[in-house]
Amino acid sequence: MKLLMKRLVLVVSLCVASVTALFSAPPPKPKLVLAIVIDQFRYDYLLRFRKDYNSGLARLLERGAVYTDAHYIHSLTVTAIGHSTFLSGATPSMSGIIGNEWYERSTKSTVTSVSDPQTKLINPIAGREGSSPRRLMVTTVGDELKSQGADSKIIGVSIKDRSAILPAGHMADGAYWYDNDTNTWVTSTFYRADLPEWVKKINAEEPYKRSIGAKWLPFDAKGDSAKPFCTMVAGSDLRFCGTIEATPWGNEMIEEFAERAIAGENLGHHGSTDILAVSFSSNDYVGHAVGPDDPSVRDISIRTDRLLGKLFDYADRMVGAGNTLVILTADHGVAPVPEVNQERKLPGGRLNDFALPQKVNAALSKKYGPAKWVAGGNETNLYLNQEQIAKLKLDPAEVERVAADAIAAEPHIARVYTRHDLASGNVQRDPIGNAMSLQFFGPRSGDLFVLQDPYYLSGATGTTHGTPYNYDTHVPVIFMGAGIKPATYARRIAPNDIAPTLSTILGVNEPGGSVGHVLTELVP
Repeated sequence: MKLLMKRLVLVVSLCVASVTALFSAPPPKPKLVLAIVIDQFRYDYLLRFRKDYNSGLARLLERGAVYTDAHYIHSLTVTAIGHSTFLSGATPSMSGIIGNEWYERSTKSTVTSVSDPQTKLINPIAGREGSSPRRLMVTTVGDELKSQGADSKIIGVSIKDRSAILPAGHMADGAYWYDNDTNTWVTSTFYRADLPEWVKKINAEEPYKRSIGAKWLPFDAKGDSAKPFCTMVAGSDLRFCGTIEATPWGNEMIEEFAERAIAGENLGHHGSTDILAVSFSSNDYVGHAVGPDDPSVRDISIRTDRLLGKLFDYADRMVGAGNTLVILTADHGVAPVPEVNQERKLPGGRLNDFALPQKVNAALSKKYGPAKWVAGGNETNLYLNQEQIAKLKLDPAEVERVAADAIAAEPHIARVYTRHDLASGNVQRDPIGNAMSLQFFGPRSGDLFVLQDPYYLSGATGTTHGTPYNYDTHVPVIFMGAGIKPATYARRIAPNDIAPTLSTILGVNEPGGSVGHVLTELVP
């Protein structure tokens, strides 16, 4: 009898536990999401400089869910596309953001991903054209959050306008970026008629003046014993850093602005989750100038680690420990400097005579007669003169093929796709062919799409990015915060998976153009 009673009690207890688990309340949503992008931060920077990290990046690696094999799935890995992907989950084929800039056939001019003649810039120089997310064809997580009637605040911050605007989305309460012409933080009339008082106060403090005449010394330098990486003194024997964006002081200004945004907008204290999207731009400016193997890249990575720790600590103080969800990624990686690769006996070089528009024009003029055959674009996305093609009643697909063959004959050209190839799906079904297809957006894309061999660059100095090769696509993806179990995941994912995962955590619809998948291991 006693044994029977014990079993009965055990069965009842298990039933009660099961019912309790079934009907228990879901974990509370975060009060604040810190959505962070480090511009041009390859995944391997987490590994190469790991022993140097003891603050924000260290905290993410130790307390976060770390994905070690996250790769972009589109082909043109550049800033605007990476930032538009971050909180939309969309590829360029869905979002319409096909580059940092592109040729617009209707106006016969080059536009940027966020240029908007319907807006004005709000800063000391009146009348300048502003920027907005109007060219973004899809929604973001913030848009979906606001669309359901939440009283959330959505703010975007970066030195670059596209990096502040695109993650924040259409319904953002504000996006702020740095205007180097006036050395002030600005926004546009798309968001508001005037800068808020807390931004005006920052501008009045003139934080940029801290860098005037300064030298960028290594983080761990002892006094003036180390050689500076560069200086803000024009005419010096040292390398001139250029503008403040290309120095650690640029990132410091971004972090300080993010703190002031948390306080000024009372983030983390509304009825629904607030989102602060922060993009650290200076890493990109530095990386372009010197390449991933230069000591200054290690140095700015260490400094970024310290700034992230400072921002995390501030958020905890203002919002309360455990109330912030942090998501970190990068918009793209970067190629090694060709000369460094050559010293290592590795592939790579510079395409010094990479004047593809001229070569296309010469080939088409030879076959069809002299004309201006290239209307616009750049070396990787060329737009042909459709009016001339129509005037001569030519077959556009044939003209594209003649032009493509001329490009393919050049050295170190890996592939050339035409508009008709991509529109009809006539591409190799491998990762590169798929990436090119996901890059194509008919209303905006050009007629010829060029991919050079791995490690070959068209620039005369420094390095760049923008290919579907691993050194450009492999980036960090880390979630950290309440309800996120520290773990390392080696399975292949894409940054496109961030937006649907965050949407699930917040309990809102996935953005309409998202092609990502929910990282189910993160969802309670």
